[in-house]
Amino acid sequence: MLLAIDIGNTNVTLGVFCEDKLTFEARFATRRERTKDEYSFELLNMLSLNAIQPADITGAVISSVVPEITFAVGGAVEIVTGCRPLYVTAKGKTGVTICTDTPDQLGADMLVGSIAAIEKYPLPCLVVDLGTATKLYAIGSERTFLGCTIAAGVGISVKALTSGASQLPAFSIEAPETTICTETMKCMQSGTVFGAACMIDGMIDRFEKELGYPFASIVATGGYSIPIVGHCRRKITTDYDLLLDGWRIYYTKNA
Repeated sequence: MLLAIDIGNTNVTLGVFCEDKLTFEARFATRRERTKDEYSFELLNMLSLNAIQPADITGAVISSVVPEITFAVGGAVEIVTGCRPLYVTAKGKTGVTICTDTPDQLGADMLVGSIAAIEKYPLPCLVVDLGTATKLYAIGSERTFLGCTIAAGVGISVKALTSGASQLPAFSIEAPETTICTETMKCMQSGTVFGAACMIDGMIDRFEKELGYPFASIVATGGYSIPIVGHCRRKITTDYDLLLDGWRIYYTKNA
């Protein structure tokens, strides 16, 4: 079995694959102050809850955008499973040509997302990642990472709104019945959900105008993709496990 771990700014996501089938997926909060031993305890619990024995794990791969805890999590993997993890980097075998000014600085999440999109969807492809940050990145027909945009994520925007305005309450991220609302909480839901959907539609239009051609596929992933993407006017495929598949493919290419 392959253990795949994505260290994000908000959550650490892990999945276990049996060959190319995802056996389970779990998340726990990213805590920069945690030690290797604490992450070992968390990992062991997650495996146990899903009836996976540490000895069943024969390989591990880690993708991280939080450098300060990357090796603490990697050390936890070694303690629990006995496997030395493979770390995702642009220097590995990816099958992606990175056409940016600083290829080595491409985030591991966008790299594995590109790897999976190339394998799973028609090119050219646009990936919309709605996580801690909202990221849109374009993949050309020649398996090239062409570039991206990065904006504050939906959750960050909501937190800033409710913490910075005394009379605005906390609210769930879901769409109201109408865009024009007459109750404060629904007004905030409308602005958040429909506003994010319009931003995505508008950015897709700008991407296609600058590139000079339409995308053959548009794929959304990330924790906020479910409440947002259904309200976009463009046809967008939601693939919640896109990054997990990217880790598996990267491991297959490099193990």
